[in-house]
Amino acid sequence: MQSPATNNTIIALNDVCVAYGARQQLALDHASLSIAQGDFVAITGPNGGGKTTTLRVILQLLKPTSGSVAFYRDGRQVQHLEMGYLPQKNMIDSRFPVTVAEVVAMGLPAIMKPLHRITAQERDLIDSMLETVGMADKRNSPIGSLSGGQLQRTLLGRAMISSPEVLVLDEPLSYIDKAFEHHLYGIIERVSHSSTIILVSHEMSVISGMANRHIIIDKTLHECHAAHHYQQSECQ
Repeated sequence: MQSPATNNTIIALNDVCVAYGARQQLALDHASLSIAQGDFVAITGPNGGGKTTTLRVILQLLKPTSGSVAFYRDGRQVQHLEMGYLPQKNMIDSRFPVTVAEVVAMGLPAIMKPLHRITAQERDLIDSMLETVGMADKRNSPIGSLSGGQLQRTLLGRAMISSPEVLVLDEPLSYIDKAFEHHLYGIIERVSHSSTIILVSHEMSVISGMANRHIIIDKTLHECHAAHHYQQSECQ
């Protein structure tokens, strides 16, 4: 692997293994991946193949059993990067008593500090993001009252509001209705000009045309260079 100072690498997974349970069953098997600043990385693979595990390692939510993950900014290694994360809906407790606007606001780092009072600038950012994800009319609604698609849009707003260096999207099309899906493609395309994007999805027909890199994960990582990588027969 080249020096991050010369190849613009911001995330490097080096020979990562993740094992679960008493039998130490491998979810990731010696996986290596280098992501450069400005990349749009589309990830696909079979269920249980390690896609979400890979994202959790990148987000430092899961420590590898062996191997390492490293982060770089301007060619220098750093402890972490500013990341926005859209998790899968089933990882969210919708019974938590919080409103749509409050969830979106949680994506602003300062909001989570004790005794912090929302500034006028932060309020404008929240209002703007609610408009972007089409949730302005639900700003005061508790998340437990939302449909699956509405919750997904709310979580997308939280992930994007801080304009993170890296935007990590785990199945962003889940529960989204077709009308908003096309709007979502436009949002992701705009964000790709300012953030590095790592996106997991089963539906790759449109996303494949937006991404510049296509990764197949099935315990290990394989970069696919086929024109239509989402067809497994072209990725062998």
